[in-house]
Amino acid sequence: MKVGFNFANLLGTVYCRGNLVFTPDGNSLLSPVGNRVSCFDLVNNKSFTFSFEHRHNIARLALSPQGKLLLTVDEDGRAILTNFIRRTTLHYFNFKSKVTDLKFSPDGKHFAVAVGRKIQVWRTPNVDEEREFAPFVKHREYVGHYDVVNSITWSSDSRFLLTASKDLTAKVFSLNPMEGFVPTSLAGHKDAVIGSYFSKDQETIYTVGKDGALFEWKWKQPPAREDGDEDMEEVKERPERWMITQKHYFQQNHAKVKCATFHQDSNLLVVGFDSGIFGLYEMPDFNMIHTLSISQQGIDFVTVNKTGEWLAFGASKLGQLLVWEWQSESYILKQQGHFDAMNSLVYSPDGRRIITTADDGKIKVWDAQSGFCIVTFTEHTSGVTACEFAKRGNVLFTASLDGSVRAWDLIRYRNFRTFTAPSRLQFSSLAVDPSGEVVCAGSLDSFDIHLWSVQTGQLLEQLSGHEGPVSTLSFAPNGQNLVSGSWDRTVRIWNIFSRTQTSEPLQQQTDVLKVSFRPDAQQIAVSTLDGQLTFWDVENAEQIGHIDGRKDISGGRKVTDRTTAANAVGTKHFNTLCYSADGACVLAAGNSKYICLYDIASGSLVRKFTVSVNLSIDGTQEFLNSKNLTEAGPLDLIDDQGEASDLEDRIDRTLPGASRGDLSQRKVRPEIRIADVAFSPTGRSFAAASTEGLLVYSLDNVAIFDPFDLDVDVTPAATLAEKDYVKALVMSFRLNERYLIHRVYEAIPPEDIKLVVRELPAVYLARLLRFVAEMAEETPHVEFALLWVEAVLSKHGRVIKERRGEFETEMRSVAKSVQRIQSELARLADENVYTLEFLLSAPVPREAPLGSPDKKMITEKGESDEEKEEEDVEMENGSNEDEWIGLGDDSD
Repeated sequence: MKVGFNFANLLGTVYCRGNLVFTPDGNSLLSPVGNRVSCFDLVNNKSFTFSFEHRHNIARLALSPQGKLLLTVDEDGRAILTNFIRRTTLHYFNFKSKVTDLKFSPDGKHFAVAVGRKIQVWRTPNVDEEREFAPFVKHREYVGHYDVVNSITWSSDSRFLLTASKDLTAKVFSLNPMEGFVPTSLAGHKDAVIGSYFSKDQETIYTVGKDGALFEWKWKQPPAREDGDEDMEEVKERPERWMITQKHYFQQNHAKVKCATFHQDSNLLVVGFDSGIFGLYEMPDFNMIHTLSISQQGIDFVTVNKTGEWLAFGASKLGQLLVWEWQSESYILKQQGHFDAMNSLVYSPDGRRIITTADDGKIKVWDAQSGFCIVTFTEHTSGVTACEFAKRGNVLFTASLDGSVRAWDLIRYRNFRTFTAPSRLQFSSLAVDPSGEVVCAGSLDSFDIHLWSVQTGQLLEQLSGHEGPVSTLSFAPNGQNLVSGSWDRTVRIWNIFSRTQTSEPLQQQTDVLKVSFRPDAQQIAVSTLDGQLTFWDVENAEQIGHIDGRKDISGGRKVTDRTTAANAVGTKHFNTLCYSADGACVLAAGNSKYICLYDIASGSLVRKFTVSVNLSIDGTQEFLNSKNLTEAGPLDLIDDQGEASDLEDRIDRTLPGASRGDLSQRKVRPEIRIADVAFSPTGRSFAAASTEGLLVYSLDNVAIFDPFDLDVDVTPAATLAEKDYVKALVMSFRLNERYLIHRVYEAIPPEDIKLVVRELPAVYLARLLRFVAEMAEETPHVEFALLWVEAVLSKHGRVIKERRGEFETEMRSVAKSVQRIQSELARLADENVYTLEFLLSAPVPREAPLGSPDKKMITEKGESDEEKEEEDVEMENGSNEDEWIGLGDDSD
């Protein structure tokens, strides 16, 4: 089995906190998700997450006007400079203080950073200039504000800076010293200034206050004194300065302004309020276009794309990300992650969708390729603890703490069956028969296993035998046995379809946390509370393997821990595990930042994945900093909110005694936890439901250059220089450049495919199958791809069958592609048949010749009665002209 899994994508979290940025073309949106950055392609409906990680949550990000450099800064002021196109990290830097805003200049030569009360301007790294030892060179530092700077705005010519601060003022600075220019202060607001903006001609400045006031400033002479004693010379000598010409107020029922942005080309001002309402205004007349409530909580950030058509909003408390097209008043993107921690996940049988459940009672269906949430089910009234797919059909089953097990139709997206027990129970585990006819669930309140019929919805049986709460259930892939694990330190194998319904107990050392069946149904893996993984033969009910994973899984010290990370007991066990697609490895995780991949045959640790290095989450660091330990306890847990300067920040609106379900700000730090892991059906990727979100690791991660069996003679120019297609295909596989493989693949004539496949070395078969499966999914050349599949299976079918374990994942991909082609062609054929039947059944109107005195009635076949009679006469006389022509052609 291949173990080179790399981070591929982050699902389940679309926005945490910070600012949103559109790409220069306006088609993609960058959003900070914890300590990572996700990019949502709004045109092609795709998303990806950058692989780099910050040590804390990201506070600000900025993209250069050319779209090449991405600069991200976390809450501690540490920055990472990334090549946006290549997705590679270029430089690390530390601003040594909290950054409140970050903007590139329109010409891309500088970027401004708001660090506390100061504004720093740095030169953008450029490869065209002379090489410098330090990528970041400070150009200038500006002072003058008396409180934190909230926002920075550049003028369109990149010569001036406009800053808005919490000290009730806005200031105008010049990038370089200019003769006669003095930094100007714009004062007059009664609350903190949220944003300040230049108009397109730079003759007007708009400033937005937190209290809902909008001031319009113009460069003009002060008005004359009221007493009228000034003469003409004094009026001419009076210097021009920025003055307030208009005052506007949003009038949103005392709602505070949280964010604002201004689009210069269309003169649109967008303002977001803490009530979840945003307003769209046309300047300079202050015409309100419309207001809309888009969230139950306040809007944290708003931005506009380059054309001014799309507005992007982020709400951190609910994790919402919205893109609104204001002209058509429709959503381009509307995504929201889970509010509470995820409990379980499962792949659909075709591997295209991932289903997650969480404590917020929601079930979300995610598209594995695009990364977007397709649908959300909210019928459960309490936390959803488990989910499972039926092997046949698009039927999903979920178990919840509200005492119900529900069945969902994922074609019509509806709940079609609900199962309940005679007494009120909180179901925590779930298993489904592969045929989809029987569903069973276990509870921590009862020691029995409940079985229902999916067809009738009736309770069939209550299996008794466990002496403690049932913690986990699993059905065999062949449907013969059911395995249950309990806190009574036993695992039981049930034969529920026999007349006697016997069970075989397997004694364990401690409480059982998780059981899982191998794909061939011959072996089960058991995880217990003491950190042990044991493997049992199902047929003989005997233990055949054992792995001690306490040292592998332990790691990460919480702030409140009195012991070191190595001695912490709470992390030394696996809460979840699953087999790989070929059954050779097992993936296990728990209340730790590590995911362990073990080889079952040797019992050795193959690889250990670190889920997160985010220090904003508890349990990600091995050693605590002694500077953060005070007499009152850890510094991170001391509530300093009461020292805030603003009244709304000091007020404590949390519910007393509420530990879950409270929508206000949490007083405790989230802990790193991996609730569930699952391999995809193809075995090319696996997903982990963690505190950070749904992490997807894949073997098919895009690599810039990943050569295979490369030597000096292999060059891109030599691949198709001669018409030696086998050599060209082998060279392209060695270079492993996708565009080269694609070019060679399509250059091979269809009649030569069988010859090329026959001469291809067996070492490249897996790579060829995987590439052909991808082409069948992406390109319209369906028949061409099917010819390749047919040639490979006919020429190398025996090799693939003998080495089934090596080609299993590739064959799954091929089968999925062929099945998709079959279903699409069948649907297209049905549509064509219906269209032809409709066209044939409709009468064909035909007009009489224009020269005829009167038009004759036309029959359904489109012929008049006279034309019918003429044809009959011609047939009798044997004078059918078309028939004689045909005979003449045959004689030739």
